[in-house]
Amino acid sequence: MANKETLEKNNQIAEDLLSFVARGVYHTKIIFVGAYFVDTPENADGSWVLVDTGLPLSDGKIRRAAKSKYGDKNPSAIILTHGHFDHAGAALALAKEWNVPIYAHHLEMPYLTGKADYPPQDPTVGGAIAFMSRFFPHGSYDFGNRVRALPENGELAEMPGWKIFHTPGHTAGHVSLWRESDRVLLAGDALTTMNLDSWISQVTEKQEFCGPPAPFTTDWQAARRSIEFLADLEPDIVGAGHGIPIKDANTAQQLKELAQNFEPPRKGRYVNTPAVTDETGVVALPPPTADTLKVAVGTITALIVGGIAVTALARRNKQRDDNL
Repeated sequence: MANKETLEKNNQIAEDLLSFVARGVYHTKIIFVGAYFVDTPENADGSWVLVDTGLPLSDGKIRRAAKSKYGDKNPSAIILTHGHFDHAGAALALAKEWNVPIYAHHLEMPYLTGKADYPPQDPTVGGAIAFMSRFFPHGSYDFGNRVRALPENGELAEMPGWKIFHTPGHTAGHVSLWRESDRVLLAGDALTTMNLDSWISQVTEKQEFCGPPAPFTTDWQAARRSIEFLADLEPDIVGAGHGIPIKDANTAQQLKELAQNFEPPRKGRYVNTPAVTDETGVVALPPPTADTLKVAVGTITALIVGGIAVTALARRNKQRDDNL
């Protein structure tokens, strides 16, 4: 009886922390970003892998979700779609806890080994996430020898049945994961399944296909090509880094419509000229676009500080005059 009650309790915890996406694929939301738990029963040990790790300090929730689903069985690997802080934030803590490797595309290595910082985000593209991006980091991590480059052929021994595709644009080394057998796509930030530019959607999480998170996307032409490539796969189920997974009869058609109608932002630092990067990191950047909000806030702050200073000086002078 006790074992049955424990099992039922664990199942309830798993349901609270994880949502079913597809056969052997589960999603958990960490504030505004998702991580995916993928069963790999084809492996001899019947293990699983974690795709993306959420924000820094997300390791506690991910460990609880993993324990509720897999007990004491650790994953065989962590796979990062890219190394931005909201996808790789808990990677090192989890890799140490589980003693497993972290995999990412070789063009992400400079930013995961502490050798380079990502190109700066561009809040001037406009929208809700762009406004918030002013407060987000764009620096690098140093995962040392725990991080490894994904195989060039896109086939990882720890994840049989899946193909890993290079889908650059959001970052130079961004990847997406594809399971042909049931047409499941884990797209990372190559696209989103909610409108991050809308403050309302930040709350409602209305499901819709949209482009990659704009303020951190540094090559819009590459981003377009990646969306077109993913649309050509005609997936039935799509899980992205941001938003609730989309899985209905019209999934493939909706994604094709995104590819056909995709447009970059009307303005922004990287809209017309991409960041140039290579295996060492950033090679060249277009000049920054004036951040009018930042200038306005700075001006208002300066006026307030100046006003306080003038008022204080006037009071001091008045007190001095009164004492004469």
